[in-house]
Amino acid sequence: MTSEKTKELYRILMEKGYPKKFCAEIAYKHMNTDYTAGRMLAYLYRVSNPRIEDLVDEMLAILSDRQQIMQKKEMEQAQAVMNDVYRNGL
Repeated sequence: MTSEKTKELYRILMEKGYPKKFCAEIAYKHMNTDYTAGRMLAYLYRVSNPRIEDLVDEMLAILSDRQQIMQKKEMEQAQAVMNDVYRNGL
């Protein structure tokens, strides 16, 4: 199921004149969560007409940030389990 932000991202990319296949790849394959699509939309509203290379660079930065956030949450959850084991035993 495609989110509204993803659809909006696709529409904005198309309006800016990027190739259709490129727009679909960015919006529906890589920036397909509200978080990533929202970040890319914010970038597109700040930068009027970025080159394709700059757009891809921003996409990679957003995906890297998202991955780091996910890893941090996983580590926090693992630490919480370990703390519980230390406090209460197995």
